[in-house]
Amino acid sequence: MDKGLAREGATIAMIPSYVEGRLTGKEEGNFLALDLGGTNLRVVLVTLLGQGKFKTVSSKSRVSEELKTGPMRNLCDYIAECVDTFLTEQGLEDQETELNLGYTFSFPVLQTKINRGILSTWTKGFACTGAVGKDPVLLLQDALLRKHVPVKVSALVNDTVGTLLSNAYNKPNTLAGLILGTGSNGAYIEKMSNIGKWKGGKTTSDEMIINMEFGAFDNERMMLPLTRFDNKLDRESINPHAQIYEKLISGMYLGEITRNVLTDMIDRELLLKRDVHTSIAWSKEVSRHWSFETAFMSNIESDDTAELTHTKEILDTNLNLSDVTTTEAKFIKKICELVGKRAARLAATSISAIVQHCGVGPDGCDIGIDGSLYEFYPSFELRMYEALKELNPEINNLEKTIRLGLARDGSGVGAALTACVAARMEESK
Repeated sequence: MDKGLAREGATIAMIPSYVEGRLTGKEEGNFLALDLGGTNLRVVLVTLLGQGKFKTVSSKSRVSEELKTGPMRNLCDYIAECVDTFLTEQGLEDQETELNLGYTFSFPVLQTKINRGILSTWTKGFACTGAVGKDPVLLLQDALLRKHVPVKVSALVNDTVGTLLSNAYNKPNTLAGLILGTGSNGAYIEKMSNIGKWKGGKTTSDEMIINMEFGAFDNERMMLPLTRFDNKLDRESINPHAQIYEKLISGMYLGEITRNVLTDMIDRELLLKRDVHTSIAWSKEVSRHWSFETAFMSNIESDDTAELTHTKEILDTNLNLSDVTTTEAKFIKKICELVGKRAARLAATSISAIVQHCGVGPDGCDIGIDGSLYEFYPSFELRMYEALKELNPEINNLEKTIRLGLARDGSGVGAALTACVAARMEESK
């Protein structure tokens, strides 16, 4: 973390988000969020009511393949049209004052201000022409102006920073936001005096949210306890030698690590060994990459039937592994537990690092976490707390001091709150 704050090009990028200061929970008003990052485009209206309370209403529209690969102007016109339609539906089309909008643009952007950035490259199947090297905010703002939509794009938002803010509106002691789902990342509130590489001049506050991009931690392979099963996964991934930490803790990868362990044990005849050569161990399904989903692990871990009937059913239905004995099912469940437990414990190290780096006051701190792994994987939070206690033995009553909690919708509510912060920064300048 210190290296990333001191200089550009460190393994953990520690990107300044340009989001200055904190939320109090007293903010009020209407703010918009726009979430573009996959198959759908989402427009959200967030009405902040003060006292940490808010209400939301949203609409979803599909982004066609044609729009994803055509001219950027067409995509921006489509987005502007969606925003316009949404405002009309909400009766907000004749605004006297412009509505502030937070734009969650989930692609690699080099940000230069809270509402300025340059698209470095497309990902996730998008390939619009005339966009790389340009500012997505200006391109969208132009389209909104052409359509006379009373909206100002006031913030370019990273979903992890959004997660922190969506938690902070009703928990002002929020220190960090994490995403623990298909992928992993974290953001936290840093003192400006610690950001050695900052070249952006005077700020409106002495604190700024840092987007850590911690999935890349230990790409050098010096610290993490990598096994040959992890190395195999890494070698066969679309980004070998990158995002090593993310590959140990994220939903996208845990099922494949488990499959690597299973196939290894099958090959060594330690599992599913049968005397006859019609062996179920050679089921084509289990030999196929990514065939063992993290969702299977989740369901297997929550199976508390005496004979592990659910586990056997999952293996039979999805992987064609029939006639698995109860002992074998217990074995497979244990492997899932080991991979799942390691993920939770390693994920907790990032929280511990943030807490130790920032220090924690008498009021403790809140950590907002979004993502399917944290929300749905059995015992994930419990295992994180166990690791946090081992890493911070000096903290008494740890659950009351480092309070983990589900933070929803960083890319929607969080983006609208970022627009709220941006508007406040604009006023105080």
